[in-house]
Amino acid sequence: MASIVIDPESHKMLWSHLLPDNTEREQAAFMFAKTANLAGGPQFVVEAIRLLGHGDFLVHCGDQIELADSCRSSVIKEAHVRDTVLIEIHSHPFPWPAQFSYADYLGLRETVPHMLWRLPSRPYVALVAAPTGFDGLLWSNNFETPEPLNAMVVGSQRHAPSNLSMELWK
Repeated sequence: MASIVIDPESHKMLWSHLLPDNTEREQAAFMFAKTANLAGGPQFVVEAIRLLGHGDFLVHCGDQIELADSCRSSVIKEAHVRDTVLIEIHSHPFPWPAQFSYADYLGLRETVPHMLWRLPSRPYVALVAAPTGFDGLLWSNNFETPEPLNAMVVGSQRHAPSNLSMELWK
């Protein structure tokens, strides 16, 4: 099974951006990762992170975000230039288990085929972060059937996803 590897300093910066204190507004970022194929499955080793700001969104309010086309184009271009896998992550700063929402599912059903087409021969990963943890899905080459992630490795710590999203995708 696949895992994401991120250094502790980058993880802390990313989580601080996604889940700042006293917020009810979703935040988002993209990670650019190289793939290492190991016996236990692929590892996506994070090389760079782009934290998104208010100007990167077409819609950015409470519990809804939508990327501006210019942002989507620039992250795809950066993934091409870096020759990396693109990992999207957004937050749900609510007191519930980490899981994609119904609106997230609808967005992923539209976004994933486009990303697999624009970034051929690369998987696409989507994550959701919450105060209780994270969850994620991986599409290797088929937008119809995502795969679960095994872990996020932060330094020597392994963090397991909730895997609630995988159950609901079916």
